[in-house]
Amino acid sequence: MMSEWTNGIARITLPTPFPVGDVNVFLIKGERLTLVDAGTNTDIAWNSFVKQLNELHLSPNDIEQIIITHHHPDHVGLLAYFPETVEVYGHPLNQPWLTISESFIKTNEDFFVRTLAEFGVVDSFLALKNEFRRTTKYSCERTLTGHLREGDTPLGLPEWKVVETPGHATSHIGLFRESDRAFIGGDLLLPHISPNPLLEPPELGIQERPRPQLDLNASLKKIASLEIDTVYPGHGENIAEVQPLIEKRLSRQHDRAMQVKEWLKREELTVFEVCQRLFPHIYERELILTLSETVAQFDYLLSLQEITMISKEFPYRYKAN
Repeated sequence: MMSEWTNGIARITLPTPFPVGDVNVFLIKGERLTLVDAGTNTDIAWNSFVKQLNELHLSPNDIEQIIITHHHPDHVGLLAYFPETVEVYGHPLNQPWLTISESFIKTNEDFFVRTLAEFGVVDSFLALKNEFRRTTKYSCERTLTGHLREGDTPLGLPEWKVVETPGHATSHIGLFRESDRAFIGGDLLLPHISPNPLLEPPELGIQERPRPQLDLNASLKKIASLEIDTVYPGHGENIAEVQPLIEKRLSRQHDRAMQVKEWLKREELTVFEVCQRLFPHIYERELILTLSETVAQFDYLLSLQEITMISKEFPYRYKAN
């Protein structure tokens, strides 16, 4: 489909090598021509990007600044193709993921070794700690020009406000325009799938593991309060029925957690044992994704005091209250 402008926004859809499929990036007409998100670091994605820009009678040289909604490779990789003179803005928590050092990779790997032990994952899966190192080839090496936080107005976009929406990633933000209640939402709310509350290492100096499902739920409730008319999502078609979809996502997650609670009424289980039940056909090939989704239910149930952790040594076991 040929790219076109609607209400000063143009969607460009780019291929990725990931199971999620194509990713959307968005151009915003403003005092600065702004690109929101940047696709995956592959020549195929870049060539598609240039072609669709040409359909809009633009070239990469016309883009004056880039805003990233979060740090995942399918949203930042093509930053590698832009010259350093192009300004890049995003949440400060993006930075370690954009200038990936060997020490940061080791921090990730150590976190996953510890987390896999906590969850009771068998040793045969320990090689998964290297998964992060493999995916970095699709990302980029870039330093943010400046940071965007809750309530900020990006340079050159006076109608738009930044909304912090952690959950799918700790660095996640969206852009809200009150005049037409438009929201460029990254991966917070997607039309056909629930975004995964991905496990990440805690911020430097913090020991406790993040609880991304709780953050994601809070972010969904936050954007529900904005009474958005249209979400421009990171994947899939634009979302017009925003409130019902938010309610559906929250309800479905609650129902999945209650299913886990029923299992924990009958026996004490680890996160990995529940993961195998929730995702019997895919947990082996998508272990990090399915573990993230599984521990999300434990974190949610613990927050409601519906379950209790009964073993204080790895692997942790849980039971229903």
